[in-house]
Amino acid sequence: MFESDKCFAKEIIENIYGIPFTEGNRVSLLWKGDELFNKIFEVVNTAKNLICLEFYIFRNDETGTELASILKKKASEGVKTYVLYDHFGSFGTPHKFWNDLKNAGVHIRASRPFKWTKPLHYIHRDHKKLIIIDGRVAFTGGLNIANEYRGFHRLRKIKGWRDTGIFLEGPIADTLLGIFKKNWEIWKGEPLNFQTEPFSFDDGIPVIPIFASSSKSRKKMRKLLYYSISNSKESIYLTTAYFTPSIRMLNVLMDAINKGVSVNLLLPGRSDVLSAYYAGRAFFTTLLKAGVRIYNYKGEMLHAKTSVFDCNWSIIGSANLDFQSMRRNDEGNVGILDNNFGNKMIDVFNEDLKNSEEILLENWLKRPFLEKLKESFFVLFRKRL
Repeated sequence: MFESDKCFAKEIIENIYGIPFTEGNRVSLLWKGDELFNKIFEVVNTAKNLICLEFYIFRNDETGTELASILKKKASEGVKTYVLYDHFGSFGTPHKFWNDLKNAGVHIRASRPFKWTKPLHYIHRDHKKLIIIDGRVAFTGGLNIANEYRGFHRLRKIKGWRDTGIFLEGPIADTLLGIFKKNWEIWKGEPLNFQTEPFSFDDGIPVIPIFASSSKSRKKMRKLLYYSISNSKESIYLTTAYFTPSIRMLNVLMDAINKGVSVNLLLPGRSDVLSAYYAGRAFFTTLLKAGVRIYNYKGEMLHAKTSVFDCNWSIIGSANLDFQSMRRNDEGNVGILDNNFGNKMIDVFNEDLKNSEEILLENWLKRPFLEKLKESFFVLFRKRL
């Protein structure tokens, strides 16, 4: 057994995060073109008894309307259907859209709604992306239900945002259903009573849910992330849409470099949130001088959130490497302890590098003064991003 295998043993990870792995699962990594949404629509259509959806953004555009039509159809067939959406993320989705779903028999709740008595609480958001079908199949990842993630456009064919999702089949789906049930009831949904018949795959792999919906669980999520970086022995591959690192994160990344670990960071070459984009770039000089390799993705908008440590410990989900995800949001991720899957994740990272440009220190130091000025300004607000 390699030393890194000992560091990422199930027992250690379970002890850090405080819950056990769920054994006996099959996983499918989805990241190319239309495959994510095609798979989502296909699987939701197969539901026999139960559909649970939890999303940060659920728009009433063509993508959202198509999924809503499927949900209405399944509800009319007697399938118990539940949708939990974030109030802030889906703020622009009209009441009529939700009312139409309710009238069709779909149960609807909004998480973290605005309260005049506690206006500052509105900065806390339910950023999770979760689908559970019949307690047997589940999906999580980085995408939302909206046209830009799918690449839909009425007038021309465009590419959807570059995202990563994972479909899980096995007992982990029932574990995630238990998490959904608790969250559903927190936001005043009626008790969700549904029992899944136990099953697992003999050749399945262990998966641990890394879901954070409180300051305590977010602290455990950060602790697990820092442990994973600090205890990697060979390589770290990080992909994130929004990167505004804390001082501690900078230090653990640089410490990993000092121990001889190859640290690779893939970030968007352009962003839909310019303030976060420039705030993150303010740290590039420090990281590049330390030896971190930074790549800017030059294809469509990069929105994936994935990590791979020493090829055998992977994390996929909704959490970015920014203050909002680490400190404020409700986030949903899964950790997968499997060398074959880790190598698939690295293959995806290397495939993305074909559409990326490495940032070299010599060139970076020569960037325009206006760029440096934007970085210096927006980094002042990094704890608000």
